[in-house]
Amino acid sequence: MSNGKAIAAVTASLRALLHDKLKGPFASDPNVTTFSPDKAHHDKGDRVNLFLYHTQVEPSWRNMDMPRQNKPGETGHPPLPLNLYYLLTAFSDDKDEVHSHRLLGMAMQVLHDHPLLDAEQIKQAISAADLTDLQDSDLHEQIERVRITLQPLSVEEISKLWTAFQTQFRTSVSYQVSVVLIESKRPAKTPLPVLRRGKGDTGVASQPDVTSPFPTLLGLKLPNQQPSALLDDVVTLEGQRLDAAGSVKVLVRNPFLPEPGPVTIQGSPTGEEIQFKLDNDSAKWVAGLYTVAVEITDGDDVRTTNELPLTVAPVITSALPLVVPQTEIDGKKVAVVDLSFRPQFRPGQRASVLIGDREAPADPLPKPPDPPDPTDHLTFKVWKPPLGERFLRLRIDGVDSLLVQRPEGQPPFFDQTQKVTIHD
Repeated sequence: MSNGKAIAAVTASLRALLHDKLKGPFASDPNVTTFSPDKAHHDKGDRVNLFLYHTQVEPSWRNMDMPRQNKPGETGHPPLPLNLYYLLTAFSDDKDEVHSHRLLGMAMQVLHDHPLLDAEQIKQAISAADLTDLQDSDLHEQIERVRITLQPLSVEEISKLWTAFQTQFRTSVSYQVSVVLIESKRPAKTPLPVLRRGKGDTGVASQPDVTSPFPTLLGLKLPNQQPSALLDDVVTLEGQRLDAAGSVKVLVRNPFLPEPGPVTIQGSPTGEEIQFKLDNDSAKWVAGLYTVAVEITDGDDVRTTNELPLTVAPVITSALPLVVPQTEIDGKKVAVVDLSFRPQFRPGQRASVLIGDREAPADPLPKPPDPPDPTDHLTFKVWKPPLGERFLRLRIDGVDSLLVQRPEGQPPFFDQTQKVTIHD
């Protein structure tokens, strides 16, 4: 396989071929140069100039692995396949251009009679020119032979080409030399062979559709389209491939709980639906944001679905509606609201009471060295409270108690008992 020196090796081989075959027909052996066109006319004597003016990727070899390059299972990197474009120009000291035309015709005849550069020609050309730095180009070892093809150019293309050279026009001809395969130096990936295909070497698993082969949760439904769940509610999970020959477990997690919340699966899970109830054990739940996932066990194979968000709302257990007098603390008007609720409130959570459009945070819990225990009772101080009757909501970790009731088949309405009256 060729390396980065292959382009220079091709140029040296073409120069050697022309130099060898143009001996004899002329009184003096023509010289073969590789100057750029703007410098080639400064040389003296009969000469042929070979100039590489363009390179292009060969599309038929793009992204192809080299044959016999990789062992089964290994992944190599495709070579860089190049087409080289040369401009052949003849020069003569004779003022009559007929002599240079004869030289050009003889050079074209040489390239026509030798359309392929074989491995021996390439090795001899590099050795004869004493180009020791090109002897390791490995051009002679590539599997694709180097082909020389006349490349016709229109008068317009030739004109643009010589305009780019910024020198006087000379009659010339273009050749395409292809293909030069430059090997990538990036290492191949060599994975270990596959000894078994699937569990027990049962072969490749396939399915007749384009859905994910893994259990997946797509949605979550709460009773009566309410925004948050309550303890004792039945929640419906919708998804794909949620059934299993083994066991199915619903995991409802919150960062303030050491273990997932206790749930009971209702009925038999199907592939598209699982229903579970939030067990009414206030000590094992907190209000706030949860994540829900399903863990499916089938023998030794355990798979867990993606997670969906679930909010659990607090429920005010104090006798409602409340009547709270307005008092003074340090000369400021304040209403002190005491609320009992479920599930329990744990240290680190955030709680506030909303009265109408006013929000008041809960009094801080004791600090270490006497860390507080979980509690179901909090006190709130509402400074400059609004007098009169207002709707009341309890908010814990951003989740509000359910003020709006949504009975099935009826329009939603406010719970008229969930109120507080503040008076002088």
